Amino acid sequence: MLKAKDIVRINKVISRFKDSKILVVGDLVLDEFVWGDSSRISPEAPVPVVLAERESFMPGGAANTANNVCALGAKAYLVGVVGRDERGRQLENILKSKGVDIEGIISDSHRQTTLKTRVVARHQQVVRIDREHMLPINDEINNEIIDYVKAKIDEIDGIIIEDYGKGVITPKLLKEIIPLAKRHNKIISVDPKEEHFSYYKAVTAITPNRKEAEVAVGIKAKDDESLNKIGKKLVEKYKLKVALITLGEYGMRLFERGKITHIPTVAQEVFDVSGAGDTVIAAFTLALSAGAKTIEAAHISNFAAGIVVGKVGVATTSSSELKARIKNHRWQVLSARRQT
Repeated sequence: MLKAKDIVRINKVISRFKDSKILVVGDLVLDEFVWGDSSRISPEAPVPVVLAERESFMPGGAANTANNVCALGAKAYLVGVVGRDERGRQLENILKSKGVDIEGIISDSHRQTTLKTRVVARHQQVVRIDREHMLPINDEINNEIIDYVKAKIDEIDGIIIEDYGKGVITPKLLKEIIPLAKRHNKIISVDPKEEHFSYYKAVTAITPNRKEAEVAVGIKAKDDESLNKIGKKLVEKYKLKVALITLGEYGMRLFERGKITHIPTVAQEVFDVSGAGDTVIAAFTLALSAGAKTIEAAHISNFAAGIVVGKVGVATTSSSELKARIKNHRWQVLSARRQT
């Protein structure tokens, strides 16, 4: 359990989020939610019939990460590609309304903006429909992204690489921006795609889920011992400072050279895990940029994820909400101890 002095220090870190500037580069997604109710099964197939009542649109992928950075009070610069279409314009308008700097978004007439449509009935996701373009970006767009990152590198505190495997994150791109960030002593965090781990060598941190970590090193996490072996191998194989493996209902495990820390989940209710990984990497990177120790950054990201999974849809949390949840959690733990 976090001690009182830990809470004080973590609150100071969160208060410094407003001074941080983070550049997010990766695959951009427009998330559509169709909300409705279901009371019967279709006579045509064994599936529920959903009576649609409303729909909403939210930033997804790297766009959701940038949205999380802004929601936590920091400045977010977003770099990625959308199609020259209505979905792309809609995503840009949503991001502008959230305070995200979208100067780095490139429109490509040869691509369609990725759209993920989720049908939700009675708080339960029934189906997801994806419309996307997954071919790698061309050299012209690759160079535009590199030029933008070079122009911003002195302004920012860190870079988040959001790899959803939709074509923006390529070896050619990372061979330029990772060394650039390292030369300027910037934090580099990666939310990885399981097939692309070889791209991320020598970054500051990666935040894979259990499945992605298993694929990266070819080991199945059957128990604590095998999970620890996976984390150690990730750090050694890819020359990382930190690997933060998210474990869903079991929390997360932090791997540093010579040190392993398990952090239990603090989620009180779980309604929707959509976008929780984006929240983790946004909060973790922000905390590091604001001077947190690695373990403090992991705790902060764990609390942030615990908040957003308790909300329906792709959600975010604020600095004030984060502070309140951390304070309340400590009070609940202390109260439980007094009663035993």
